[in-house]
Amino acid sequence: MRTDTLDRFLSSVGEVILSSSHLRSASGARGSARPEVNSGLDRMDRVVGELQRRALNLRTTPLQRVLDGLPRVARDVALHGGKRVEVVIEGAELELDRSILDRLADPLAHLVRNAVGHGIEPPDVRVEAGKPEMGTLAIQARRERDSIRIAVSDDGGGIDLDAVRKRAVASGLLHPDLAEDLPPQDLAALVFKPGLSTAHEVSEVSGRGVGMDAVKARIESLGGQIEIATAPGRGTTTALVVPITAAVQRVLLVDACAQAVALPIAKIERLLEVEPEDIEQAGRESFLLVDDEPMLVLDLGECVGWGPTSCARGMVPLVLVEMRGQRVALRVERLGGQQEIYVKPLPPLFAGLRTLAGLTVLGDGSPVFLLDVGQLA
Repeated sequence: MRTDTLDRFLSSVGEVILSSSHLRSASGARGSARPEVNSGLDRMDRVVGELQRRALNLRTTPLQRVLDGLPRVARDVALHGGKRVEVVIEGAELELDRSILDRLADPLAHLVRNAVGHGIEPPDVRVEAGKPEMGTLAIQARRERDSIRIAVSDDGGGIDLDAVRKRAVASGLLHPDLAEDLPPQDLAALVFKPGLSTAHEVSEVSGRGVGMDAVKARIESLGGQIEIATAPGRGTTTALVVPITAAVQRVLLVDACAQAVALPIAKIERLLEVEPEDIEQAGRESFLLVDDEPMLVLDLGECVGWGPTSCARGMVPLVLVEMRGQRVALRVERLGGQQEIYVKPLPPLFAGLRTLAGLTVLGDGSPVFLLDVGQLA
């Protein structure tokens, strides 16, 4: 069955769920909800929920669809660099939503090129280090609750953390006083910063100073996360954790410029309410001390392009999120509750707006945009 047909079917199912919720709310508000009405609505919710689950299952397809081409990518890079590599794949039978799977192809190919091009050593170097001439690249997928974890591991030389530290200091990403005390895991994570590359020369494999930051942005736009671990002389593992389905998400509703919007719960660190005087101005930017560290405060309304968020008297509500590797606080007008929503594709009129990730309709019939936190300016 075609994905667009399933999308239309899921959209219709979502409309039925929302209509049922609206009907339940309306009847309860009027005080006229009888037991048989509630019972009928409960039965309808169960049936429609089962239809939704079956439709979501039809949208999934095995990981094999994108994993099958990776051994050839690895061999091509190895041949270009005079290396030898064996590729081991596990978990290719696991299934993901097609819309997510299609967007994983490029990030996975980039990780494979990086692992072979920068991680695995030439045969003579490996023999001198007591390793087999042929390097091993393992791509392992496993399910973790409602997510799939895909780990790309090599048995190469690992990331040169000293080179990362020096490059980060030279580029201004890391203060020299903090560089020596930064834990290895945090140093390795710096490779996701834009413009950071430790390659000695630009090549067709990698080293342009772009790529890993783009991989991180792509994974986060899917509602996932990326992790990296490295050991000198033993190799590097980069893991992508992505949701199995993109159609249903848990979100926090907030108000900005009198407009309700939804933020993915997975991107939220915590919620705060602070006194207005706790937010300090430094030129055109605002800062707040959180855990004794200054944190940038951004106006959510201005980030979306709707104008400044109105400042009512009293406490200022803030949502702490991670945005492109940096912790920031989003100023909002009001904090709402959490909801599990069905995410509908954006209408063509809004398709070009990068800050919008989708659309949903609440139980009262009001439309709400889902924001892509990674694209907020």
